[in-house]
Amino acid sequence: MRAWRAYIVGSQMLEYRLHRDLAEEHDLALADYEILVRLSEQPEHRMRMSQLASEVASSKSRVSHQVARLESAGLVRRSECPSDGRGVFAHLTEQGWELLQAAAPTHLDGVRAHLIDLLDDEERAMLTRIFERVTNHLRDANS
Repeated sequence: MRAWRAYIVGSQMLEYRLHRDLAEEHDLALADYEILVRLSEQPEHRMRMSQLASEVASSKSRVSHQVARLESAGLVRRSECPSDGRGVFAHLTEQGWELLQAAAPTHLDGVRAHLIDLLDDEERAMLTRIFERVTNHLRDANS
């Protein structure tokens, strides 16, 4: 129970802090930052909406709302998939890329200061193994 409670409180506090830093310095939500990051990592900075939802561990509906908001802000645009009329791509715009480049150091500094630098090499390796196992288990359970 102690481990569970420490995880819940610590992860919520960490997420809140990372979100606050991005919001205060770049007017960007942590969840929106994650979408911009995922798009930036793809060829042509685009991804199918369904894949994007899977990558950020969110529902298709929620990601659709986020992308609509990001599209209104000029950070992302949507287009139909030419090979599948039902598919939709999200594309990172130049404005989205520029915001991501400005926000990334803030986010990385926060992750380092509030998590990574608090752990030694063995603890970082253990954390990686634990959450890869949890993620794989939950993805397999949802397949």
